[in-house]
Amino acid sequence: MMEGAPVAEGAGGAPAGVPHPAVEISPRARFEVLGAILLALLLGALDQTIVGTALPRIVTDLHGNDLYTWAVTIYLLTSTISVPFYGKLSDYYGRKPLLIFGISVFLVGSALSGLSGEMWQLILFRGIQGIGAGSLFPISLAVIGDLFTPAERGKYQGLFGAVFGLSALVGPALGGIITDNVGWHWIFYINLPIGLISLIVVSRVLPSVKRPHHSLDLDLVGAFVFVAAMIPLLVGLTNKQTADWATPQVGGLLLIAAVLIPVFLFIESRVKQPIVPLDLWRSRTYAGSQIATFFAAFGFFSATIFLPRFYQVVRGDSATISGYELFPLLVGVIVSSIVSGQIVARTGKYKALLLASVVFVGVGSLLFTNLAATSDPWVIRFWQFILGAGIGPTLAVFTIVIQNAVPFSKLGVATSNLTFFRQIGGTVGLSIAGSLFGTQIASQIPARLLANGIPQQAVTQFQGGGFDLNNLVGVGNTLGQQILAGVPAQVRPVVEPLIPKIVTSIYEAISLAIGSVFWLGLGASVLAFLAVLVIRELPLRTSMGPARGQAQGAPAPSRPGADGVAHTPALAGE
Repeated sequence: MMEGAPVAEGAGGAPAGVPHPAVEISPRARFEVLGAILLALLLGALDQTIVGTALPRIVTDLHGNDLYTWAVTIYLLTSTISVPFYGKLSDYYGRKPLLIFGISVFLVGSALSGLSGEMWQLILFRGIQGIGAGSLFPISLAVIGDLFTPAERGKYQGLFGAVFGLSALVGPALGGIITDNVGWHWIFYINLPIGLISLIVVSRVLPSVKRPHHSLDLDLVGAFVFVAAMIPLLVGLTNKQTADWATPQVGGLLLIAAVLIPVFLFIESRVKQPIVPLDLWRSRTYAGSQIATFFAAFGFFSATIFLPRFYQVVRGDSATISGYELFPLLVGVIVSSIVSGQIVARTGKYKALLLASVVFVGVGSLLFTNLAATSDPWVIRFWQFILGAGIGPTLAVFTIVIQNAVPFSKLGVATSNLTFFRQIGGTVGLSIAGSLFGTQIASQIPARLLANGIPQQAVTQFQGGGFDLNNLVGVGNTLGQQILAGVPAQVRPVVEPLIPKIVTSIYEAISLAIGSVFWLGLGASVLAFLAVLVIRELPLRTSMGPARGQAQGAPAPSRPGADGVAHTPALAGE
């Protein structure tokens, strides 16, 4: 951790009156570090989305259609599971060595992924890439907590939210452009020059400071159980996209996770140095922020996955064009993320802003429940902007709230837990949304066919034709031909005259099914709103000292550090 010489511990577990070594570097060096970690964050975020549009080409070249989903799943798995470990270790050994390690592993994984000649190699190397990427989110956000006071962080955390939103929205389009014009290998190679710049700046400028007065007694048993619980959880949730809840590859894996997670929590409650400190959850502000972040991720991840499907299937756009169509959502996320950070920095207030943001997420989700095949494009763009305006502050402000509420000695692990809950929330949300979408498609298609005058006999024959709705991506004007190819030859004379109405019905059904997914976002935003209500609005500290809780009485007297800045000893909890 970025701390100075060992001193007495405050009541909150953080060193009392510790000078903050970041103030010893020049303002120029601070902003060089800021730029470097923004680049690192962009790399990690882009690689969660950029591969999706390139996968069809990749699996064709590598003959790996049976392992299709694992190219994405393995990255999600390793990057998510490694997050809490990086946060914990960075609190003890410093941000710099952990960030350098993470960026280096990420770059090695990127280079190897681009060189892959077989599908199993790509999966292995994507796993390595994910192990490195797990450091990028939590440590980058924790570095901001080290470099700037809580009152200053809003100015810069907003940039992180903007980068996260930008990468999630432009990643698919960028992946399509690179794959179509250069080759899929370059979606991995492009990481190398950007990552090297980030690595050089971090190595040269970021202070290297650790806590010499403490040795880390790593909870190895807890680490093993945590990994054993998270693997079936994440794999089971990912498998839900192609299998039912009751199957062994979904329900069976989730049952294993449900058994192991309480075991992990029991272990963490007993060990000296838990990977996930449970005592932090005694803070209303910490607990409320984590829960709200979990549910706020539902709306964001659902929008970035299902809206492109609407544009590609119903409107017939290419993957690249569908990415451009999400520009209003992108603008809403970036503008609101930056503006919300500035508001928090200027006013020191955040609770009302967070309440308003989740209301905007709820309103945007409610508007999208009205999605139809005939919806006006400009109306949809307006809905996107409203939804994005709500999502932006949730990506930026919760980090400020968390870092201001916890003891300074636990800033890294608290930040990593926030990242972990955001990613888990998105994964859970997508699994539920995918299940809801499938259920709605199954009911909406026959309903729309009948509503558009298709005879019941033709509807039955069409449903039995084996037409795969999962292939409805970028179909353009070929949907009619695909339908005819998917029905038995003996019934084609009956179906062919009805093709125009069938096509219209399918587009209507898909639009309604995608719209129904946003009811999930609406419900999640209500739960996020309730979680924000329990948050206490603690004053943002204006010094570099450790976090000071408000529930334990008045702050202890401050004393100047070596930099001449007054630092306040930490108190426990909030």
